[in-house]
Amino acid sequence: MPRTPWRCFAIACLLLVGATGHAQTKLRAWNIHPDGYPVTEAMKRFASLVAQGTQGRYQVEIFSNATLGDQPKAVQMLKSGEIDLAEFSSGPLSDAAPGLKALNLPFLFTDSAHMFKHLDGKLGERFAAKLQAAGFVVLGWYDGGGRSFYCVNRPLNSFKDLAGARIRVQQSEVYLEMVKLLDATPVALPFKEVMGALEKGDVDCAENNMPSFESTGHYKVAKSVYVTNHVISPEALVVSTKLWASLSAADKTAFSKAGAESAALMRELWNKRVASAIETASKQGVQFVRLKDPAPMVRRMSPLYGKYMNDPSTREELLSIISN
Repeated sequence: MPRTPWRCFAIACLLLVGATGHAQTKLRAWNIHPDGYPVTEAMKRFASLVAQGTQGRYQVEIFSNATLGDQPKAVQMLKSGEIDLAEFSSGPLSDAAPGLKALNLPFLFTDSAHMFKHLDGKLGERFAAKLQAAGFVVLGWYDGGGRSFYCVNRPLNSFKDLAGARIRVQQSEVYLEMVKLLDATPVALPFKEVMGALEKGDVDCAENNMPSFESTGHYKVAKSVYVTNHVISPEALVVSTKLWASLSAADKTAFSKAGAESAALMRELWNKRVASAIETASKQGVQFVRLKDPAPMVRRMSPLYGKYMNDPSTREELLSIISN
């Protein structure tokens, strides 16, 4: 019996599907940073490794620079299934798993190596389990860096110089309380609105890590930086529990391996970017003053420490970090 054209087409489609194993699934991944930033480049590596590890059955498309919406919106998009993967800071993740608020406390870690000593071990596993229960599967812990204060037309030589300033912060309980304890006024704004607020004088200062300070161009208007590294916190590459549940055991292994490798790359790129960001800003006249003795600022934070030590959701995590 001769084959009709439509039968030939159907057979060809079946052969193509059989050659690739399964039909291709496209995934949408969100992050807040521009192209070339360590987070974005690490996510590109993740996407490449996932494609390799699943023989091309999963293709990850990365939407950088918050093009799909700001971080709070992206959290909701992940939960609703509008996006499949994302890279979030610890702020919004701590809203989903309150225990993570402990990681946002000021002066908890001495540096990133100290932080990853915990997150690459049992503490990270415990946080990952809590986040999975809240809808986020952690594939890799990224470096959120050390955060410092920077201001427009306000020389900074001591934390006391921040008194009375309007300081942009993330919409996070810990950050809001921290700024209040410095006798300043916290102003919660989306990340993309900070530059305009600094230029118009709606805020006097902001606080962030140095790569963000440089990549956003904030260094062009905020010429005073008080290098406190007051918060050293992680970020996380996550997938939705809905997507995770749909993956085979082999694909979960491929995704996990890709996440771990992308995290290692991100940390490497991050350290290089911190140095280059400070160099770029310095050449443009930014003045950096380093915190010499954190003790006075730590004492100011005493009410914040007491609050979270008395909170059952964060006490165990704090004790685990402090005891080690």
